[in-house]
Amino acid sequence: MARAANKAQAGGAARMVAALAKALREQLGLTQEEVGKMTGYTASAISAMETCAQPASDAMLVALEKAIGGGLGLFEKARKLMLMEKYPPQFQDFALMEAEAVTLSSYQTYVVHGLFQTPEYARALIGGGYPPLAEATVDELVDARIARKALFDRANPTPMIELILDEAALKRPVGSWDIQRAQLYALLEDAERDNVSLQVMSMSRGAKGSHAGTQGDMVLVVTKDHEHVVYLEIEDESNLISDPVKVARLSHRYAKIRSQAMSPDESLSFIRKLAGEERT
Repeated sequence: MARAANKAQAGGAARMVAALAKALREQLGLTQEEVGKMTGYTASAISAMETCAQPASDAMLVALEKAIGGGLGLFEKARKLMLMEKYPPQFQDFALMEAEAVTLSSYQTYVVHGLFQTPEYARALIGGGYPPLAEATVDELVDARIARKALFDRANPTPMIELILDEAALKRPVGSWDIQRAQLYALLEDAERDNVSLQVMSMSRGAKGSHAGTQGDMVLVVTKDHEHVVYLEIEDESNLISDPVKVARLSHRYAKIRSQAMSPDESLSFIRKLAGEERT
């Protein structure tokens, strides 16, 4: 049933890879079993890829490029396209923009931003949602989410990444307290990067008379073309805002949120203390 669903739901990139792999295999006079041996996969896995019953994984694309790619680099180029298709539909339009961002500034109220998630946290979050997803789908979504971390190490230009997290997201366990604690330590490690800034918005902020972040999450991006956009997402629906007037309004709100959050040094001290607390 799952494989039949995969065939029906396969995207354009998966179908292109399937057709390309089959055409190159047949041009070389190879059987599916022979290609399987060359790539480290079974004949049934190659068959599943060629029929889109189980679209090629990133590792399979790398192996296919070496085995039957003929130096054309087509499977290598397909890797990014295949990765885009693994993202949830509401995120696909924004994914490439995020990967190429010059500046990314995010305010998150409920969970840790996807760029900063550990594999265990991401798996617990994705696998624990509703409606429940098939294990293979969870695997794909986790892999795609973790692949986004390449942004941290991208050069020329190195992106500036800023995250403001509501205190509640730090205290809300996802999966287990052990997973949450490991996520807190991962945040501390990421915050040590020269191109990363991390701040915490205190849950007591509202008691001071004003709280600019009560209307929810937002991600501000400066693109490689130096355009300013804002990405909003809620309940599997997304909105990518590019209108200059709306972007300016949301940017001003974000600036106010930043000013109301703890300083970076105070925030890291807060997270260190929280990570060291015993939880039962």
